[in-house]
Parts: sequence; C-alpha cells; structure tokens
Amino acid sequence: MTKDIWLNLPVKDIKRSKKFFSILGFTFNPRFEKSTDTACLIIGKKELVVMLFEETIFCGFTQHPLANTGLGSEILISIDAESPDEVDELAKKATEAGANLFSPPAEHDWMYGCSFADLDGHRWNILYMDYSKMPKE
Repeated sequence: MTKDIWLNLPVKDIKRSKKFFSILGFTFNPRFEKSTDTACLIIGKKELVVMLFEETIFCGFTQHPLANTGLGSEILISIDAESPDEVDELAKKATEAGANLFSPPAEHDWMYGCSFADLDGHRWNILYMDYSKMPKE
C-alpha cells in the first residue's frame, strides 16, 4: 500500500515561494536545496510534503492547463495550529510575507482560524480546534 502522500503545487517563482514559506516557519527537505525549479516543503510533525514546482514543470507532469487561482480555487490546504495565538502569529507572518489574508483570525464555533492566499493564489486555512467545544452527535 502507499507509504506517503504529498501535494504538488505550481508556483511562478520558486525562490520567492521558498522565502515566503520560510518566513512562515516551514522547513524544506535539504535533498532539493540545489534545485532551481523545485522545492520540498515540510509541514507539521507528521511531515506532510508539499512539492512546489515552477509552473512549466508542473504542467509537464499534469499534461493539463493550470487553474486560474484568481478566478477559482483548485485546493484548500488546512493546517492545524496549537493555539489561537499561533493562528494570530501565522496570520501576521503570512500578511507580512505578501499573502492576501482574505479571512482574518476569528472564532467559528469550536474553531479559531484564518485563511490566506499565498503568492500564487493557493488558499490556506490555519485552524486551532478546541475539541472540548465540538458539538456532540
């Protein structure tokens, strides 16, 4: 059976994207550090892999045109935060790094979160979930 899962995202400028995600505090797999058109972004303790590919490389893999992230969403990536303060901190860092914070930090029932579009328009959620307040079924 499968061992791992990773997401692949097209980006316009790999160097700019690496800087953006570094500001947010994410790390990169060093095996790809010399690549000029690919980066391997590592997220969280379980080490979800998000591969960033320059758009031409990505289109070569998919044999399909890119979605226009200015007109619609092709994916929403959600990240689990450890606290509301971490949500606030990541929202601030994302904004300072050039993201579009389209949903500022706010409480939503048993969750506290925010949403932003990265430099290439990919949409991300940062969520703190208080399971003690989760509605019972």
